[in-house]
Amino acid sequence: MHPAFSVLVFTVLSGAGYGLISLLVLAHLAGIPQLQDTAVLLAGGLLAFLLITGGLLSSTLHLANPKNAWRAFSRFRTSWLSREAVFAVLFYPFLLLYLFGIYRQGAELGALFKLAGILAATLALVTLFCTSMIYASLKTIRQWNSALTPLNYLALGLMSGALLLAAVQAVAQGGLAAVLQQLALGLVLLGAVAKLIYLFWIGKPAGSTIHTATGFTQASVRLLDQGHTANSFLNDEFGYRVEAERLMKLRYLMVGLAFVLPFMLLLSGQAWLAPAASVLAIAGLLTERWLFFAEARHVVRLFHGEQHT
Repeated sequence: MHPAFSVLVFTVLSGAGYGLISLLVLAHLAGIPQLQDTAVLLAGGLLAFLLITGGLLSSTLHLANPKNAWRAFSRFRTSWLSREAVFAVLFYPFLLLYLFGIYRQGAELGALFKLAGILAATLALVTLFCTSMIYASLKTIRQWNSALTPLNYLALGLMSGALLLAAVQAVAQGGLAAVLQQLALGLVLLGAVAKLIYLFWIGKPAGSTIHTATGFTQASVRLLDQGHTANSFLNDEFGYRVEAERLMKLRYLMVGLAFVLPFMLLLSGQAWLAPAASVLAIAGLLTERWLFFAEARHVVRLFHGEQHT
């Protein structure tokens, strides 16, 4: 699949924002001492708001006609994209109410503002799950049609959110809280394991082949006409090709940027390294999301000369 930069930015930034606000609310309401600071809560909430909003706006750049984006809300019963759009909009009033409560009352919130925070965190995770299901529900792409896809989206969103939360707290208070450091380290390990399992799984040749696609499973099949081989929508979007050597290099780069370096920087316990860890992770996740698209093989490629997906 052709990796559209606007979609990469959307899924990575909004995922990080949703992960950040979910963990911030839960840590705040759980009574973690470092998250009872109004400045930390407002800074983290504002950062999450900017990341989510920037990501959602970026997603509209992928539309051929952005002014028709409202149509995404009209198929809630059947479309994961529609569900994502609806929950993304419902999330905002609760987030803003929660942040308003912090601004007015500080960390000691009343019941109404606490409820708003809980609903905001819940809707953030639900929206992130709906985003993942847009891809996981596509049976025509074996690499996406798996429970590993939502697992990775949620794990990586929470991982990047935890790194950002640790960075915000470290900058605001001049020291890295041990509980947030441990949370981020644990989620980095979880994200790395989930991603490595996914990479192992997509490497297994278990998808459709030219034989199963045509129904001729007992004989050799050779296409006599492969149709267009270039300069068509199907070839440009679904027939995206990258050299295997380049993919492997990018995989190593992704693992280093998204997991290894952030883990090592955060493990040092130095507050000034926490922001660097989060920035490196975001860069690594942009590479991860590019690979997520570039390594996907749509079944239509079988009718353009490929032997298996």
